[in-house]
Amino acid sequence: MAALSSSVTTRSYHSGYLASFSPVNGDRHRSLSFLSASPQGLNPLDLCVRFQRKSGRASVFMQDGAIVTNSNSSESKTSLKGLKDEVLSALSQEAAKVGVESDGQSQSTVSITVVGASGDLAKKKIFPALFALYYEGCLPEHFTIFGYSRSKMTDVELRNMVSKTLTCRIDKRANCGEKMEEFLKRCFYHSGQYDSQEHFTELDKKLKEHEAGRISNRLFYLSIPPNIFVDAVKCASTSASSVNGWTRVIVEKPFGRDSETSAALTKSLKQYLEEDQIFRIDHYLGKELVENLSVLRFSNLIFEPLWSRQYIRNVQFIFSEDFGTEGRGGYFDNYGIIRDIMQNHLLQILALFAMETPVSLDAEDIRNEKVKVLRSMRPIRVEDVVIGQYKSHTKGGVTYPAYTDDKTVPKGSLTPTFAAAALFIDNARWDGVPFLMKAGKALHTRSAEIRVQFRHVPGNLYNRNTGSDLDQATNELVIRVQPDEAIYLKINNKVPGLGMRLDRSNLNLLYSARYSKEIPDAYERLLLDAIEGERRLFIRSDELDAAWSLFTPLLKEIEEKKRIPEYYPYGSRGPVGAHYLAAKHKVQWGDVSIDQ
Repeated sequence: MAALSSSVTTRSYHSGYLASFSPVNGDRHRSLSFLSASPQGLNPLDLCVRFQRKSGRASVFMQDGAIVTNSNSSESKTSLKGLKDEVLSALSQEAAKVGVESDGQSQSTVSITVVGASGDLAKKKIFPALFALYYEGCLPEHFTIFGYSRSKMTDVELRNMVSKTLTCRIDKRANCGEKMEEFLKRCFYHSGQYDSQEHFTELDKKLKEHEAGRISNRLFYLSIPPNIFVDAVKCASTSASSVNGWTRVIVEKPFGRDSETSAALTKSLKQYLEEDQIFRIDHYLGKELVENLSVLRFSNLIFEPLWSRQYIRNVQFIFSEDFGTEGRGGYFDNYGIIRDIMQNHLLQILALFAMETPVSLDAEDIRNEKVKVLRSMRPIRVEDVVIGQYKSHTKGGVTYPAYTDDKTVPKGSLTPTFAAAALFIDNARWDGVPFLMKAGKALHTRSAEIRVQFRHVPGNLYNRNTGSDLDQATNELVIRVQPDEAIYLKINNKVPGLGMRLDRSNLNLLYSARYSKEIPDAYERLLLDAIEGERRLFIRSDELDAAWSLFTPLLKEIEEKKRIPEYYPYGSRGPVGAHYLAAKHKVQWGDVSIDQ
């Protein structure tokens, strides 16, 4: 995201208008409404970002089109007219500056190379995300996309392949087909080996042709198996780096299999790249509801005081898929559900959820707090972990295969397709609060959610008056990451009528009902962040080390002792052992309650 200040970040590429000023909350805040067209035909919000960066004012763009600026004590004496003149002057200067740059003489260009362009990830996620960014006007004016892989392919063949994966799903505007044609004209292909400096040198020549003498910024997305990461990075760094702009590399998980292999990978990458050039992507951190976690907590007074052991009984991070490995068993069997989901996706969300208030929304401040959480976590005990593997099951006349029925999975494999674990953070805020994780394949539903179960009301009057045990129906905050994104709070409520009967009700924010705009795919946000150099949602090397140090001893014990997973039917809720694990810590899984 484009950084607005040390304390607020935002991104906006929508049209808007400038500038009417009105006071908000006395002299300390100012509100700017978009009323007149911006100079030079430029996006007013973009100009406001430029002004905010230069002035250091903390500003937030609100949905209704207002900008609220927070002035410091010395600025609070400035008249409203003075602030207006200051803003308009700064924006006029920026407009003039951008106008001068628009002749193309001093502009930069971004070249995005998708390494592994013929693979599923590139076709299903990366190219569609890049098109969505182009469609919304989020990519720079000058950009080029290159596909690079070992497959023999022409530019036309790449475009035909990519066109089959692009959709006009964003808002179905009439010009989508036209935009798609324009986007495909920016896509080119180069065939080469991932470990060939000669082939990357040839790619470099093609990139320079399209960069046309502009300042070149280059982004390489490694959509390839991890065993060839280092070879590709070496070649890209030595033979295809930018000479006058930045060079960045996005690395897809998995980042090793344990602490040792992860450290070796990091060491190898840093032979050719600086840490700030490496963008370790975890697409779950780009999910809209995960992105909203810090907003929910730090900008709402009702939540922050409750965010501790004093009020929260337990926190649950639940991930489930209603399908099995489906031909990807060869990859999955080498990693398993703990490495594939828990060590990265769920642990990253946990760190964001549990961190202390950062000094600012700057990437390093946030990542510093996440690392503190990970380093405060208690080693995971094997007795606090349940593993499972799905077996064949017949339902409705349809037989669903077992994990080991997948032809790409070794016979007799003990790799878990399900895991549940209880984790603890040994610090003052979270001492004694169980953080439960649960992740599995071939379960009864597809979902990802965070469930915060609050403590019971001390001496609850209604336990005696109604004869029901409200301790089993405490307040619960649910953040549904996918599908049907939503945030809702479960409360106890009186059923209308003359009697005293209580009911569980939801205070519900359903995103599809509240917001007409479609939620961007996580890859769109993360790709744009990488282009803009925003590292907040990417994983730092010490953060990765801390995550692996937590799970590596557990994984070694499970694998060295060949622990047999508990088998569960395809399409079920998972192993029974997961319920015993929750009960051991006096917890009930929120996704299996009657009123979930």
